[in-house]
Amino acid sequence: MGLVAEFQIDCEALPLTDVATAVPEATLLLEIQYNHGDRPPFLVTVHGGSQAVIETALTEAFDVGEWTLIGQAGDTHRYQVQAALSFEQQLGDHLDNLAGLEALATADAIIERIEVVPGGWQQTGWFASRDTFGKFSSFWQQNAGFQLLRLTHDEESEPPGDGLTDRQREALRIAYELGYFDIPRQASLERVAAELGISASSVSERLRRAQTELIEETVAPTWPPLPDEAPSF
Repeated sequence: MGLVAEFQIDCEALPLTDVATAVPEATLLLEIQYNHGDRPPFLVTVHGGSQAVIETALTEAFDVGEWTLIGQAGDTHRYQVQAALSFEQQLGDHLDNLAGLEALATADAIIERIEVVPGGWQQTGWFASRDTFGKFSSFWQQNAGFQLLRLTHDEESEPPGDGLTDRQREALRIAYELGYFDIPRQASLERVAAELGISASSVSERLRRAQTELIEETVAPTWPPLPDEAPSF
């Protein structure tokens, strides 16, 4: 019986973590094109954040060779990024077992979502068996940091939005009730933060992650390719 796992790998040496650190208010989703040699290009979808800050961060990142904006729609931007380093060059000084990392690439698993976060990657993947997942998690526990966020059997599907945590649901509900999502906005981020008893930056991150989860579960699977230019309203 297969497993679906959501987990975070805490390793600052992973590609594009510097970019995520520079733009903490944005969500960076990464796709790796493995069939392009030892420096596979990345497709990076960025939700939110300042385009100028994002592109400055890409330009200044030590592990980015070249980048190209390939499409945008609203506050979503898609980039093709050429890696400046191979995985061996990027991770060699940080992982003791590079051969083990290469072995993971041939494991009976599919990583379907990679979110780059400050300090690492948050991933969702399908694993053929508990043994397969055990080898994957053991590698990262031994070589970096590993946090398991959710683990279910593959037939235990969840309805859209069920990936939200209780705190994310609460933040969305309070923000909605106070009018944070109204146009024009009726409540500031600080007002929502005061109601929840946490900092404004924590509210911002919690709402961003909740909105990203809802988009991934409901809208993203039906998206057509992004247009070359965003329509004006």
